[in-house]
This record gives sequence, C-alpha cells and structure tokens, in this order.
Amino acid sequence: MSPSVPENLEKVLRQVSRFEKKCGRPKRSVQLIAVSKTHPPEKIREAYQAGQRHFGENYLQEALDKIHALSDLDITWHYVGPIQSNKTRLIAENFHWVHSVDREKIAARLSDQRPSALPPLRILLQANISEESTKAGVSLRELPELATSCRGKKGIVLSGLMAIPAPNKYFEQQSKAFRRLKLARDQLQEQGFEHCRELSMGMSSDYEAAVAEGATMIRIGTDIFGPRNS
Repeated sequence: MSPSVPENLEKVLRQVSRFEKKCGRPKRSVQLIAVSKTHPPEKIREAYQAGQRHFGENYLQEALDKIHALSDLDITWHYVGPIQSNKTRLIAENFHWVHSVDREKIAARLSDQRPSALPPLRILLQANISEESTKAGVSLRELPELATSCRGKKGIVLSGLMAIPAPNKYFEQQSKAFRRLKLARDQLQEQGFEHCRELSMGMSSDYEAAVAEGATMIRIGTDIFGPRNS
C-alpha cells in the first residue's frame, strides 16, 4: 500500500527540519507550500487535517473549483503557475500569494483588480536564473526595473522572488543557481525594497540545496501527494 498524504507530509516536514538544522537555519524558518495541482480536494483536506495550511496551485480554473470546495477551511492559497492577462482578476480576487509575476503589465493588473476589502496581495517576482529560453521569468539584470515598477502600487506588496532553475542532479550546481536568486534578493533589499524578503525556491528534487541557500518557501508536490494525475 502506498503511503498516505499525512505520512508523506510528515516525512517531508522531518526532512525540512533536518535540512534546517544541518544548515544552521532556525527551526520552522522554511514555509512548506504543498503544490496540489491535478490532485482532488479530498487530498488537500487530508493534508490540512494533518496540519498543512499553505497550498499552491498552477491552473486557475482547477484552483477556483478547489477554493470553492474547501471554503470551510482556513487555507492560504498560493498561485504558482504562469499568468495570462485575462486571468489576473480571478487571481487577484481569490489568492493570498502570487509567485509568478514576471512583467509589469501583470503586476499592474493584479494591483488594479485586487478588491479593496482584502489585504494586499503578496507577490513574488519570477526570475529566470538559468536563462532558459523555454522558461518563464525575467532575467536577473531586469529584476531591479521590474521591482521598481511595482513600487507604490496599491493592492499588492512585493514580498520576494521565485525561481525554477534548470534541472540538475548535482547538489553544488543546484546550490549555485539558488545562490544567484538569494544575491538578487539581497541586492533589492539594499536598494530599499524592505518587504522583499521571501525566496520561493526548491522543489521535490532539489529542496535540500534550496534550504542550504536560504529558501524561505519550498514548493513540494509529488513527495506529498504522489504522482500527478493527468
């Protein structure tokens, strides 16, 4: 029998705690985002009942269906997928965090469309740290300009950076990529972006290196929920 969602979740949390200790990080300094794309609401509810509160979704309509089905739960929802301009209103109205802002137009639309009755939407800028032509995200050299365009916009707060580096099985190469994102975050803080604190980096295959390099959020799906449903 395959391990249950609560068993998988407990295993991941133990690993995160071990990595924190190994790297000299404070306990619970890394927030686990359980990425539940393609998995049904019932699995999210199992993880919630086991103590998980932060969940990430990539596909908007699927996410909205889950948000509605699980509206009785106090879940913090993170949008972690690519953003099309025609989807920004629904994202602004239904999520607490957005990890994948990679152009000023999207930031402006999220700002304009965030309901005034809700707290500001916490946004992360997605950086293409491996400079892959097929990967979303702004280049590291363009990050300061994009961050500056977010300054002063109502309804949103620039809260950090996110990246999905090119796959690499070697720990040192994984670390090197994540180090670039941390340096970019630190440089933005030096330029006065005091709320830009979060580093959303690390997934099932590389989160030990991400924790070692200062990740404050890791996005884990398969190791918690099992293989994705098609």
